[in-house]
Amino acid sequence: MAKTKHDLMKDASEIVHYDSAGIPLYVKSDSLSEYPGMRALCHWHDDLEFIRIREGEMYYKIGSRTVLLKEGDCLIVNSRQMHYGYSWDRKECRFLCILVHPRLFSANRTLYDRYIRPFIKNEQAGFLYFPASADAGMEDSAEISGEISSLLEQAVRLRERQSPGYELEIIGLMHLLLGRLISRGLLCPSADPASPLSRPDPDGAAQRAMVSYIFQNYSVRITLDDIAAAGHVSRSKCCRIFRDCLQQTPIDFLNQYRLQVSRRLLLEDGLSVTEAATACGFGHLSYFSKLFRESFGCTPKECRKSAQIQSE
Repeated sequence: MAKTKHDLMKDASEIVHYDSAGIPLYVKSDSLSEYPGMRALCHWHDDLEFIRIREGEMYYKIGSRTVLLKEGDCLIVNSRQMHYGYSWDRKECRFLCILVHPRLFSANRTLYDRYIRPFIKNEQAGFLYFPASADAGMEDSAEISGEISSLLEQAVRLRERQSPGYELEIIGLMHLLLGRLISRGLLCPSADPASPLSRPDPDGAAQRAMVSYIFQNYSVRITLDDIAAAGHVSRSKCCRIFRDCLQQTPIDFLNQYRLQVSRRLLLEDGLSVTEAATACGFGHLSYFSKLFRESFGCTPKECRKSAQIQSE
């Protein structure tokens, strides 16, 4: 069975396991089938995230915005944006993902302050989307997507070969990629409707606060009022934000996170079914087992047994 792919802090930020200790760089080919329910957890991180779809398609949520990524499309998610990818109809999607921490671009402070800092510090700059096919609002999108795709694929090949100094080459490619975007004026917020820059709505701060509250308090009883209060919004607005950003009710999101944590406790920490349910805030074992089966296609006991067999 696929394990939960993200380790998250209680503020919903991802603990990124970089390829090499001390080098904040992550390069990987990935598949949606590796994620429970073909859906990643909603999270954020300080790193810039670069996505290229190799095969299939997936939906990508950044704040309340949804982008349907198709084969050849590229996406750049800005630092500290809430986001996740998922499959609508459980069809496979293969993609490459590269995370680069902004400090890798800060060797020269003047260049960093002039070109990189204004983009990553602008909370209104959510993401850049480059479709592989010509877009009506951006005629050269296919050309730009092709350039980005080429650089990202080169980075993945370097990571796979791991020749001495490959990290320097990958970092060089990422500098080249950002340099080309800057030369086209694409890393600066623009009023031009043809710009690929999309801005998240002002509910992003409330969304992050409510998701963080759930991650911090999932092990105890939580009500809808508690979640709404964490975001300083009304119950109705709380439900609307979760519906728009996560396609779930707040309680459904809470239960889904509890289930993912319980699965890890069962498989990795060796807790009993009762212990895992209690540790994740489920008051009734039968309800926990019902939701677990609906989410993972097996009962908690079957999940543990399957993992033990695979381990043996």
